[in-house]
Amino acid sequence: MSSVNKKEIEKFSKIATEWWNPKGKFKPLHKFNPIRIKYIKENIVNNFKLKNKTKPLKKMNILDIGCGGGLLSEPMQRLGASVTGIDASIKNIKIAKLHAKKSGLNIKYLCSSPEKLKINKKFDVILNMEIVEHVKDLDFFLKSCSKLLKKNGLMFVATINKTLKSYIFAIVGAEYILKWLPIGTHEWDKFVKPEDLKNILKNNNLTLCELDGMHFNIVKDEWNISNDLSVNYIAKFKKN
Repeated sequence: MSSVNKKEIEKFSKIATEWWNPKGKFKPLHKFNPIRIKYIKENIVNNFKLKNKTKPLKKMNILDIGCGGGLLSEPMQRLGASVTGIDASIKNIKIAKLHAKKSGLNIKYLCSSPEKLKINKKFDVILNMEIVEHVKDLDFFLKSCSKLLKKNGLMFVATINKTLKSYIFAIVGAEYILKWLPIGTHEWDKFVKPEDLKNILKNNNLTLCELDGMHFNIVKDEWNISNDLSVNYIAKFKKN
């Protein structure tokens, strides 16, 4: 079995050179990055009771799944974590490796899906950020991810809810009207309801700890954590 959706990989491979252009096709992710970094960092620090002020994520082993060009892997490494980034697109991995080298960062990047990852360790934290809505088989994908997580480890999932509002905002608004994303970036059928995500991960020994909405403030041109789960949301799970 495979969790890789080849059509999705081809789609993102075509624009792989844009990853580190803050005004390019991944502009929305660059806008999104500060709030998700803050959310992940604070939750890891609080959960594992970490005390290091300069490198708050020191000693944490993090797996960034669907890492793309490394937009999240790099900040995690700068915060002190030992980071492995995987992506099914070889073009994305090449871009990520090149940028990390230029930045003087030691990140292990591998072209792989979670079910094919050959590695002799489990991770303290797994990041599934903006990836679950692009995989071929969500149940199989999350089952494969859960096997890579240590007991009491954390998994973060950020994705888009399956609602009428998400269709209007995330597809019609973001792709067709505002042109934030290339047309065809998302398919509404692939969006994931929080309850479905919770149930799949519950079957794989993960318990939901936090569930928060993520809202874009057009006036301030920034993302914020909110109570509104109807479009973007982020969840934290803990392995039993």
